[in-house]
Formats: sequence, C-alpha cells, structure tokens
Amino acid sequence: MCTQCRNNQSIRPTNNRCKGCICNQLRRLPRQTEVDVFLKGGQVLEDVVFIFLDRNNCCAFFTDQETEPGSTLIVDCQDIQALRIEAD
Repeated sequence: MCTQCRNNQSIRPTNNRCKGCICNQLRRLPRQTEVDVFLKGGQVLEDVVFIFLDRNNCCAFFTDQETEPGSTLIVDCQDIQALRIEAD
C-alpha cells in the first residue's frame, strides 16, 4: 500500500465505528433523556438518564439517580438490544 493511501486511512472520521441500530439512535438522542436499557444478556437498566456516546470506543454513559444517585453506568452501545424512551 502506498504511503499516501495509509495516511488517508488514518485520518478517516471515526464517527461510524460503532455499528447497529442502538448506536445510531444514541448518536441522535438528546442528552438528559430518560430511558430503559435492555442489554443482550437480558438485564434491564430502568430509569437511567443518557449522558453521552463516545463515538471512538462505543461507550454509552448513563446516570442512575434512582438506584445509585451520583453513579455513572458505562455500556458498550453494541451490547444494547433495545431502548425505551421514557414519556414525559
């Protein structure tokens, strides 16, 4: 591979590194949205608040003010099977 080709590969945007429907939804989900998170293993994280999606490593950050006030949950968006967006 030529040097210019390798250089072009290294500067590609990384915003599509995280694959899947849920990762795409989290990219557009407004911060501070309350959701229920359904993980692939069957566990459910209820009434958590979305903070941020790190597009480089696919980590989705949530807070859980009900169960553990002040705590942060970090989940790989590719391991989330479904989201329920809480109604206001």
